Amino acid sequence: MFGQYPLQVNGFKDLHECLEAAMIEGEIESLHSENSGKSGQEHWFTELPPVLTFELSRFEFNQALGRPEKIHNKLEFPPILYLDRYMHKNREMTRIKRDEIKRLKEYLTVLQQRLERYLSYGSGPKRFPLVDVLQYALEFASSKPVCTSPIDDLNTSALSSGVLSTQTIPSTTEQQGPSADTQSTSPAQRSVIHKPFTQSRIPPDLPMHPAPRHITEEELSVLEGCLHRWRTEVENDTRDLQESISRIQRTIELMYSDKSMVQVPYRLHAVLVHEGQANAGHYWAYIYDRCQRRWMKYNDISVTKSTWEELERDSFGGYRNASAYCLMYVNDKEPFLIQEEFNKETGHVLVGMDALPPDLRDYVTEDNKRFEKELEEWDAQMAQKPQQEKSLTTQSPRVPIPLTVQGGEPEYLEQPSRTDVSKQSKEDSVRAITKAFTEQEDKGPEAIMHMNSDSTPVPTAPNQKIVEVAIPDIGTFVIESEEGGYDDEICYLY
Repeated sequence: MFGQYPLQVNGFKDLHECLEAAMIEGEIESLHSENSGKSGQEHWFTELPPVLTFELSRFEFNQALGRPEKIHNKLEFPPILYLDRYMHKNREMTRIKRDEIKRLKEYLTVLQQRLERYLSYGSGPKRFPLVDVLQYALEFASSKPVCTSPIDDLNTSALSSGVLSTQTIPSTTEQQGPSADTQSTSPAQRSVIHKPFTQSRIPPDLPMHPAPRHITEEELSVLEGCLHRWRTEVENDTRDLQESISRIQRTIELMYSDKSMVQVPYRLHAVLVHEGQANAGHYWAYIYDRCQRRWMKYNDISVTKSTWEELERDSFGGYRNASAYCLMYVNDKEPFLIQEEFNKETGHVLVGMDALPPDLRDYVTEDNKRFEKELEEWDAQMAQKPQQEKSLTTQSPRVPIPLTVQGGEPEYLEQPSRTDVSKQSKEDSVRAITKAFTEQEDKGPEAIMHMNSDSTPVPTAPNQKIVEVAIPDIGTFVIESEEGGYDDEICYLY
């Protein structure tokens, strides 16, 4: 009925890759060069159970740290899983398709490496797409050099920064004469004085932006034509490589989509999710409701409607610490597993207990009866509890009071605490001593001694008084006292 299979997750991107690795054990190359070849062991399904459970191994032991760790890698799984490629009856066709997929993957690797050379061009640590490199070269060749003198450049920068040169401000020495030489000059006048040995010299012709210095119109025309043509060629090559890669990937994906390989469909029914690390976390489940055709999320006592998008986000992994650790697939061609059943006589849909198999329905019925009986016993016990608490005040605290419960063994009440027992014993002792002295005054000591026929009489002297005191849970004490003297306790305990 059920099949349970563990699968490794680390190193694979989807569920089919995990199954392929589990069905084909590692290939072993021959040690003899003249007989070069590869051998391995294959596993095939001869028959599949109605329910398949895949356990995703998302935990591994870190030898360096000495502790288990969770694998958060992304692993995709489909809502419909076709298992034809793993059946023993399809082994010949599957082997042919596997060889073709292997050849396509090798060619795909070559194309991806060629595409990487176009997208990361250069020999240094920083690399750029070749199309962008050619575009930058074309922009540089098309730039016109704009040169200015250093003084004009400084005047322009000084005006933009709010500082005026000495050529724009009239000198005060011409108006005030030689005596003005001894006066201090303004900061604006001092800022434009250049000292050749303390300040760097500016080249006579400084271009405003990078541009070719010397290039003829003919050279520029030829260079622009070449760069335009090279850029177009690189764009076409890049596009062709990307299209080829996409086409091969699509071919690999559709390799098992022919009609002969989609005859054993299994539908995803439940997903168990774990969020956290290897040593702690939280669990919840997604279960597909066939009647409502929607996913339901079962998170502790909360049951809410969900979507496939939410299931992907929480189950595939790679985004956060949540990922699926168990997948349950059911045979989509077995209607008795999930589809509704109808009453043959009335034609009504069977729901609840009626939809269960006979043996399971009988088990649930008996379990419900036992539960109802437990509820009745609990209600009866709760109803008697106030009376039992009231009776504790009048009965001995150390004597257990049995409760007779229907269909069960007698139960005993919880014993009171030591503080309550001590207080109750003290009160009983005081009442017993008071009662004994009262009887002694009324009847005399001889009458008290003969009250208990089973006890042995204690001989008394003429001038002595004897009092018998009964203390609950301890025993009976006889107290002897002489006239005018102190009381002595006689150790007659019975």
